Amino acid sequence: MRRREFVTLVGGAAAASCAGPFAAFAQAPAKRPRIVYLGASLPGPAAKTTAAFIEGMGALGYTEGHDFTMEYRWAEGHVERLPALAQELVRRGTDVILPGNGQAAVAARDATKAIPIVCPLLEDPVDLGWIKSDARPGGNVTGLLSSLPGLPAKQLELARDLIPGAANIGLLVNPATIANLNQRQEMETAAATMGVTLIPIETRTPEELDPVFPTLARERVVDAVIVLRAGLFFVQRRTIAAAALAARLPTIYAIREPVDDGGLISYGINIPQNFRRAADYVVKILKGAKPGDLPVEFPTKFRRSRRRPVRRPARTRPARYGSPARG
Repeated sequence: MRRREFVTLVGGAAAASCAGPFAAFAQAPAKRPRIVYLGASLPGPAAKTTAAFIEGMGALGYTEGHDFTMEYRWAEGHVERLPALAQELVRRGTDVILPGNGQAAVAARDATKAIPIVCPLLEDPVDLGWIKSDARPGGNVTGLLSSLPGLPAKQLELARDLIPGAANIGLLVNPATIANLNQRQEMETAAATMGVTLIPIETRTPEELDPVFPTLARERVVDAVIVLRAGLFFVQRRTIAAAALAARLPTIYAIREPVDDGGLISYGINIPQNFRRAADYVVKILKGAKPGDLPVEFPTKFRRSRRRPVRRPARTRPARYGSPARG
């Protein structure tokens, strides 16, 4: 072999061996951020809220499957499963945790103090010690509040507007739900001011929920029922709406979804809008912001929804036998 050919061959091999790893590194796809939704319910009931979050990400230029990976963990209505689910996703590693409600946020925060947590439905985070203040949360939790002072009282006023003179109003409560504690207290204070007797009905499981409306209808102890916002009631909203209708008890809900499934009327925050806004927090965190520096946002959109009356077709009088048919 000639000396010139030998030098060219060796030089080319050396260049290839040096350039190879760098070329491979340059061509390696960037790792997509991983966002995990931790839900207390089932995929079906949460479909609108998860879709709203994905829409919010898309509006900010982040496409699922291209700019980020979305995964889900479901407790299927069993909130006691949330801690184990949260610990499992922390072990696997994730960039942001998106809890579907306050109970899921508790489980996520107990599982990690490092991974950013963006909760679209925060429940009294300052009182619970999750954050230092709404303006400067500190730590790894931020998001949007699920309620505002005065909102439960508005729901009570709505019940009085629907049934003028109502003296006894039932309050469906799940004591295991963080949100229900302050809501119940505020509702009781408002009831005392209005001269209304509030009758709390505590239910923690679907089995405890089943006999509630038949019992209320049989004993005639309340004029109306207010259903507080809780994961159990959200999952069982069709059952509750059907039972309230069968019992002929006017029922007021804190969220719109039960009305979509046959409930009478609701007044509360626009939950899908909170999930859309949560996307803004997530994108800022993916760009380097710390959750502790992102102020907690108050809900700004509320909505009152009422079941549309069913329009029955007009009854037509049958033609008499032998009379000419009308064209």
